Amino acid sequence: MQHTSAQYDAVITTCRNLFINKMKDYGSAWRILRLPSLTDQIFIKAQRIRSLQENEARKVDEGESSEFIGIINYAIMALIQLEKGVVENPDLDIKKATALYDKHVAITKKLMEAKNHDYGEAWRDMRVSSLTDLILQKLLRVKQIEDNQGKTLVSEGIDANYQDMVNYAVFAMIHLSEEENRMK
Repeated sequence: MQHTSAQYDAVITTCRNLFINKMKDYGSAWRILRLPSLTDQIFIKAQRIRSLQENEARKVDEGESSEFIGIINYAIMALIQLEKGVVENPDLDIKKATALYDKHVAITKKLMEAKNHDYGEAWRDMRVSSLTDLILQKLLRVKQIEDNQGKTLVSEGIDANYQDMVNYAVFAMIHLSEEENRMK
């Protein structure tokens, strides 16, 4: 599992760097987004990945990796929004936003490590397409919870679903990286 931890950190470093660079370009404009808007952004990314996996022809020269990075970053933003609430105007500087990003990544990674221990790294035998489907399933669950005004009877909350999306997307990125390395 030590190898998984290092691979996880490498993926997150890529995502975090993009998050910081986008913060430099746009500030924290994303802070005005309500959770359903973030959910829909993640849904668009996941649908595009599924489309890329099913269709051979591509009209935009971007692969799955950039979309998984988007899923990770939007899900972390959603976790921050759950904690801080939606605002009318951007209110976070890079330092504060990055600290919140790091906090939610640490919580999400800890969840991954606990589940990875219990499931014996079963994700390593999964296909990227299955991880994509699981992300889409989580998104449909989140949409239903949002439609229910956040109330659940027996299910985990929205935060756990976003965390699972992050972890599934990281696993997919690890698979894609390993596949790319095998082809070299």
